[in-house]
Amino acid sequence: MKTRSTKQRQAVMSALDEATSFCTAQELYDVLRHRGDKVGLATVYRSLQLMAEADEVDVIRSDAGEAFYRRCSDKHHHHLVCRSCGRAVEVSGPAVEAWAERVAKENGFTDVNHTVELFGICAACAQ
Repeated sequence: MKTRSTKQRQAVMSALDEATSFCTAQELYDVLRHRGDKVGLATVYRSLQLMAEADEVDVIRSDAGEAFYRRCSDKHHHHLVCRSCGRAVEVSGPAVEAWAERVAKENGFTDVNHTVELFGICAACAQ
């Protein structure tokens, strides 16, 4: 399901496309404000929520529950995220996929989905 395209939503998507790491709604709002885009913080939150529901953006949550957003590829993947700088790398996990399928089948579940995020310190931050 694609979201309806509005000028504000296009501005949020553009800011996400330029981001090099996962970012919060507040960080995106700050970028938009500094660029001169007329988008309110509530609109940024609403746009991100709609885009997440439409699988147009990936969402991860911090230990404190704060949501971070990023534009990613359309294929199913997982993320390796730096706890220091927020840099994220898309990774595939065939072993995870096989495990999830096996566990679902063993327990009689269908239409199962999952999210796996790995957190660590990237090489640049480790120096």
